[in-house]
Parts: sequence; C-alpha cells; structure tokens
Amino acid sequence: MCPVKKTSHPLESHIWLLVEPGDFVDGYSVPSERGAREAAETGLAMPGWANLLLRLRNLLVRPFGLKTSRPATGDAIGMFPVTFENSREIMLGMPDKHLDFRISVMREDGHIHMATWVQPKNVFGRLYLAAVMPFHILIVRDALRRIGK
Repeated sequence: MCPVKKTSHPLESHIWLLVEPGDFVDGYSVPSERGAREAAETGLAMPGWANLLLRLRNLLVRPFGLKTSRPATGDAIGMFPVTFENSREIMLGMPDKHLDFRISVMREDGHIHMATWVQPKNVFGRLYLAAVMPFHILIVRDALRRIGK
C-alpha cells in the first residue's frame, strides 16, 4: 500500500489563485502514475461508509438550505462540478451559502496531490468546517490510498 503524506500543494496549482487570509487549505499526496482526472474519478468514487456520512450530512443540513445534491448539468465527478482543468490539474467544487470550497487534484513528479480549499462566508461556515474536519481528513486520506493502489 502506498503511503499517504500530508504535504504542501504544488505552488503551480490553480487553487492558490483563490486563497485569501483566513481560508483553510490542506494538502496530501501519494505516489501514483495516474493522470489528474483519473485520480479524481478514483478518489471521489466514495466508498459505502463515506456515502453514508454524506447522506447523514444532507439530512442534517437540509433545514438550513445548504446544497445537498449534485448539479443536474455540466461536467462533474461524483457530486462535484469541474471548475478548472488542464493537463496536470483538475479542480472541483462549488459555492454554497455558508462557504465556498474547491478540491484540487494535481499530478506532479510521479505523485498525485490533493488539496482542499475552504473559504467560510460566515460563522455557520466556520462551525460547519470545524464539525466536518475529522471526517474530511478520513475521506481524503482514504481517497488517496485508493488512488495510490
């Protein structure tokens, strides 16, 4: 099994154009020969336990008017619309009432790097980010383990 490492996301990533002071950005990487889109498709094909967590999340946030489903049209991987793509990187994500987020999957030097950028828009966004953080880390690390196989 390939080791998943917490890393800085490559500076050439399109995600850095979004980052402002106070935003959340994390990064992980794993050795892989996959391309960025293939890696994103593999990593974001959620296992059953992650889908269960997402269904629970959707039930809990629906009363607050947050997005709970995949967009009906356009290029998307899983429930995330593609917002940027070039030969080395693909970014997915969307804005919502409480926060904006993007996931960047980038190929560099025999590794796939995955970063998540979150920009909370209000107190609820910061509370939401804190509440989901333990699950976010589990899901991202699991995604990269599957990409590295």
